[in-house]
Amino acid sequence: MKKLHLAILAVAVIAASTAFAQSNDGNTSIADPDASNIGNDSARQALREVSVDRFEREGSWNVHISSDYGVIAGRLFEGSPLAKEPLNDAANQEMEDTKVLGVKVEFFRRGVNQFFITAARPIAIEGVTKTVSVWACGRNMGHQLWLLVQDYNGHNFEIWMGSLEFSGWKKITAAIPPSPDSEHGIVQSSVYHGDKPGLRIVGFRVDCNPMEAKGSFYMYLDDLRAVTDLYDMENRDADDMNDAW
Repeated sequence: MKKLHLAILAVAVIAASTAFAQSNDGNTSIADPDASNIGNDSARQALREVSVDRFEREGSWNVHISSDYGVIAGRLFEGSPLAKEPLNDAANQEMEDTKVLGVKVEFFRRGVNQFFITAARPIAIEGVTKTVSVWACGRNMGHQLWLLVQDYNGHNFEIWMGSLEFSGWKKITAAIPPSPDSEHGIVQSSVYHGDKPGLRIVGFRVDCNPMEAKGSFYMYLDDLRAVTDLYDMENRDADDMNDAW
């Protein structure tokens, strides 16, 4: 009987390993999530990649760090990642895209530090957001980038985007986990919500590696985008009433 149990366990492990390998081919890795597979419980989807912000306007983003940790400054610079793909959106292709947001932090001492990069006003995204991406340059420091979002109900959430431990520019993408029942988690769609945007981008938080949080640290951000499902908005009847009164 014991040998039978071991044989069943071995078969289960092999099957799980095969499924894991199959689910991690192509664009289905955690670092590069496939928007079409996130919360995909229906074939009715109209995925679009949209521009959330291109960091082109002075004063539209704020930076903050505790006065116990150090001092911080943020400003725009001329430039752009060379590897950035053009946005497949005719309405936004003519928008200016020549600047990036630069952030400089001067730490007082090593420690468990963090700083924030927040939009002057939360940026709403139409439809049901599947993924959010941003181009980042973190000077190969082991600090962690978090995305700060707010759902339809005004609840705040943090989503890990990745480490800044790489050289040059890199596109970092985070998947937005769907709500299991439209009541818990990040709620973006519900029969009670009407056609209002379900997700708002609040900004970013950087958790600093205590061993590397010393001296001056520079980072840059550009081209904040989202892949969103606009099916309900694009298929709304022209004679349907707007529940916003």
